[in-house]
Amino acid sequence: MVAFPTFAFAATTLLSLTTAAPNFAPPTGVNHRITAGSTTENNGLHFEPQNVVAAIGDLIEFHFLPKNHTVVQSSFDAPCEPLADGPGVFSGFNFATPRGEAPDVVTFAVENDRPFWYYCSQTSGDHCQKGMSGVVNQDFGGGEGGGQDARGVQGEG
Repeated sequence: MVAFPTFAFAATTLLSLTTAAPNFAPPTGVNHRITAGSTTENNGLHFEPQNVVAAIGDLIEFHFLPKNHTVVQSSFDAPCEPLADGPGVFSGFNFATPRGEAPDVVTFAVENDRPFWYYCSQTSGDHCQKGMSGVVNQDFGGGEGGGQDARGVQGEG
């Protein structure tokens, strides 16, 4: 996955670097919109949708509603902690908005079909601990996640 400059964001750990120059997947023209914060579910502590299936070259867009949410890359085994094996994605707390949708968007290009687990790291209100996490390209075949999301909820396959 690659971050685009809709919002200045370093995501070099998401690139599949095999040489000095990145090998970008050709764009598919498909955008998947994920909203951080919900107007109806879990008192606003929710990504909608929580589970996205995307092809290589698709774009993933994170749009932010009130409560100053973040997007942080995690793992299935530790859904409310940043990746343990090196740097991952951290959007920062740059999206606070008192109402409506924040003007900045975080956008990634899908570079591989491996699961990309993420959560909101806002500790005021324990957003992740209250269910604010999600996944792009969950393994529904019994591998990482085994057909369930990081909190053990059956996926929508």
